[in-house]
Amino acid sequence: MIEAQNITKYFDTIKAIDQMSVQIQSGSVFGLVGTNGAGKSTFLRILSGILKPDCGQVLVDGQTIYENMGVKSRFFFISDDQYFFSNSTPKEMRNYYTKIYPKFDKVRFDHILKSFDLKADRKINTFSKGMKKQLAIICALAAKTDYIFCDETFDGLDPVMRQAVKSLFAAEIAERGLTPIIASHNLRELEDICDHVGLLHKGGVLLSRQLDDMKLGVHKIQAVFPVPYNKEDFTGMEIVTLEHRGSLHTFVVRGEKDLITTKIQEKNPIFLEVLPLTLEEIFISETEVVGYDIKKLIV
Repeated sequence: MIEAQNITKYFDTIKAIDQMSVQIQSGSVFGLVGTNGAGKSTFLRILSGILKPDCGQVLVDGQTIYENMGVKSRFFFISDDQYFFSNSTPKEMRNYYTKIYPKFDKVRFDHILKSFDLKADRKINTFSKGMKKQLAIICALAAKTDYIFCDETFDGLDPVMRQAVKSLFAAEIAERGLTPIIASHNLRELEDICDHVGLLHKGGVLLSRQLDDMKLGVHKIQAVFPVPYNKEDFTGMEIVTLEHRGSLHTFVVRGEKDLITTKIQEKNPIFLEVLPLTLEEIFISETEVVGYDIKKLIV
């Protein structure tokens, strides 16, 4: 388990992290979301031991990270702009990481590299941004670490490659309990892979919840009425949002599903359907409780 305890980080007079506290359970996929500048990259650099917090501490299974090589060998950090040695090749990076990570699997590295159609002897500085991201992911998976910290890892990958990477992560989680921590500004990128999501805002964690828990008690419903209705027309319902385009009304509502649909049916809809909520819609409902407009915070 990773535990951040009231960590704060300044860059000169700029407070990048503000008394952040969060727990990340092992064997789950933790999504860290927020706008650019919310503190995601700084937090991951603190988790990886690159930066030392000015206040507070981060523990990995009870051990501090900064200048602790034993703990650092248990995670791999994929930064937004991954660094590779000048004029190096994937084969040379493989040999380097073999010396850093005791469990590094050369056979797995070569297998995934071939599957991704990357050449082992080609200079990495000739790779595209997406190819460099792919190589960083291959190195991380072959390192066989307990944790992978991913900073905008899916940015630059095409849709097919994104799904391939998510499938590889899922297989590693199932086989050996890998814990990926994935930072992104885009909720839609995370909703099909994350178990737990934390929302960063202005250097702090606005909320941190299991996705399944968030979905309980919040429902999305579409209904068609012969006339348009507003929130005020539905008494006894806790409506988070109500949008309508012509006769089509889309509700996000808190409460018990059966009671909500009964209330809506009192208006004699022509059509009514309960739909799955997106991660963005879940966060809209959760953040409105604490007075934030999620549409202004995230994409």
